[in-house]
Amino acid sequence: MILEAEKIRKHFGHHEVLHDVSFSLEKGHALAVIGSSGSGKTTLLRCLNFLERPDGGVIRVNGEILFNAADPATRREKTIREKRLHFGLVFQSFNLFPQYTALRNITLPVELHAKNRKDSRIDKKTIIQQGMELLDQMGLSGKAELYPHQLSGGQQQRVAIARALALQPDILCFDEPTSALDPELTGEVLRVIRGLAEKNTTMLIVTHEMAFARDVADQVIFLDGGYVVERGSAEDVINNPKEERTKQFLARFSQE
Repeated sequence: MILEAEKIRKHFGHHEVLHDVSFSLEKGHALAVIGSSGSGKTTLLRCLNFLERPDGGVIRVNGEILFNAADPATRREKTIREKRLHFGLVFQSFNLFPQYTALRNITLPVELHAKNRKDSRIDKKTIIQQGMELLDQMGLSGKAELYPHQLSGGQQQRVAIARALALQPDILCFDEPTSALDPELTGEVLRVIRGLAEKNTTMLIVTHEMAFARDVADQVIFLDGGYVVERGSAEDVINNPKEERTKQFLARFSQE
């Protein structure tokens, strides 16, 4: 397994958002996380990326313990910053730097990472070349010198995906990547993610697109109230759910 999460807990004040959430993800597979608003999907993703610190549980990547709530050594900020690099995160609202071009949005994090690690093997020319290759992969080779405000929402999200890929993460995470897009632009982003799935990119996708989750994901987990209510293959969970709560959610979703 490339990713193992065991009994992840998170609370904000007296409100427990995640209750002993456990799952695993195999290398080259895609896992979709579905559920109603407030079910804990985004909080789970933020805990895995260490944007939120879990209050309990263990996170492993490639067999290495990245976080153990019972071990203070894994909770240090410097340690957390390093561990975060195992994950690439694509946000709902793009989060591009408005003052930089599409290409610079991709290359800047790579340059900063190389500088922080004092890695002289990676020169600026190589970083720019890799950035251009990622833009081409996203179908944006002619947009390198444009600024975010000159791009459509779908194009901005594709730049954000390229930026997440630039640091070559073990796991690429998406937090409802089409929620900020209108239906016409949603399709172009979903096509890119489908293409990544076909290349066996390891992905964890929080999504409200049920048909997309069924078609792209190998596994699905359904969260409700911070609990994993059901898990299994995408076909089984979405087309043939066993739990009554899952059936209610999917029935309501299909009517929206």
